[in-house]
Amino acid sequence: MMKKEPPVASGLDIPNPKPTTPNAQVRSILDQLAERFSCRDFDGTLIDPAELEQIVTDGVEAPSSCNQQNWHFIIVTGSERKRQAREISGGNHHFEFCSALIYLCFQKGWTHGNFSIVQSVAGACYHMMLSAHLRGYQCIWNAGIGDHHALRDMLALPPNFEVQGALAIGRAKPSAPAMKAPRRPVNEVFSWELFDRAEASIYPVKPAPAYPYFDIRNDHNPFAQWDPRAWSWGQIADFRGYSVWAKSPLAGVYVSRRQGDAQEVEHSLLPDQLDGQIVEVMPWGGTSTVLLMQALSKSARLSVAELSAHNLTFIKERLSQERFAADQVGFDLMVGGILPYADASVDTVVLPQILEHVPDPQAMLDECARVLKRAGHLVVSTRNMASAYGTLWRDVESKAQIPNQGPFIPLPAADVQAWLADRFVIEEQIGIGQSATGDATILTNEECFTGRLFAARARRE
Repeated sequence: MMKKEPPVASGLDIPNPKPTTPNAQVRSILDQLAERFSCRDFDGTLIDPAELEQIVTDGVEAPSSCNQQNWHFIIVTGSERKRQAREISGGNHHFEFCSALIYLCFQKGWTHGNFSIVQSVAGACYHMMLSAHLRGYQCIWNAGIGDHHALRDMLALPPNFEVQGALAIGRAKPSAPAMKAPRRPVNEVFSWELFDRAEASIYPVKPAPAYPYFDIRNDHNPFAQWDPRAWSWGQIADFRGYSVWAKSPLAGVYVSRRQGDAQEVEHSLLPDQLDGQIVEVMPWGGTSTVLLMQALSKSARLSVAELSAHNLTFIKERLSQERFAADQVGFDLMVGGILPYADASVDTVVLPQILEHVPDPQAMLDECARVLKRAGHLVVSTRNMASAYGTLWRDVESKAQIPNQGPFIPLPAADVQAWLADRFVIEEQIGIGQSATGDATILTNEECFTGRLFAARARRE
């Protein structure tokens, strides 16, 4: 899509002034502010309370709606209270190990139109973040703070006040990733006069005459388009490439609670000798890649195929944090569902819960068959619609917003088995997990079709 040109002044317009060029001092400050990035790995050292108060003082220089300043900020520094904050948040480990948490609150009942009081608090929060950054500290703002009732009790928050987020401030550990999450090209996020945006960055929604704001929540979004067949490959790549940065690539920290121990069971299907050229397709955040690296023989080479360069940057850092040698792994972009490898060139392909994420799962299996050598192996796992998890997905998850790893619909295990049998020789197949989340019970025979996950190892003849 072509971007519209900047407006040209007409005879009735005031002529455009010449653009101003910041002097060296101003440019230096702007560049320094642009270097700020979010940190989730703090060393826990103390910050002088007077300096924390000064950071808040800097924050309230921000504008507020009608200048009412109906905001309130609660600084939490006690170890036990930070640990409690971590538990309430549902697992934000940095809440416990930062130097200070600043809870961002506002008084309800004033200037709610257009969320003006919420915007006011957000402006103050960003002022605090810049103040902390210029003082040499790291920070991260979180909206995911957990159960608000529990927070009210912890903070003694009166009923006419609301908490909308928390700002964690501290000093980064020396090993913390010094990575700024990628920003879209600026010409992708603005336009002159009228709305104009690249199609790949506009995500599909279910058709509706209108999309009322208050009908859309994280846990209930009736317009969310979970069916990957309604998404282009470009849209899926864009979504995953930016959303992956919702979590920092820290070693051994972010493992799905839904997944539980299932990843190790999936990898138990890998060939006994994992050698030669190995390809892992669309692992997203790299948790599965970490375990796969542990299983490689010394002479094996792993290639990670992902949809966005941002995904690959993230996975590289995750492997670096886990202390894996970079010379045993390569990183390749996959465009339009086509694996970037020659015919019959790969010894093993691993699909870690990916078939349910792609627009055409059978076409993906065809690609795997194309790149595999004779007697090469495919190890595949997929979330199973015909399971307790499938019921949870239909009744609960699919009613919510699409998760950061992208749109998906669980696939019936029997269908996946049939697709595999049409293209490969199935050597082993199992179900994983009797319950909807967490457990990694191995199911065999006919029960394998009822597990939360269906997994198989298949051989190309």
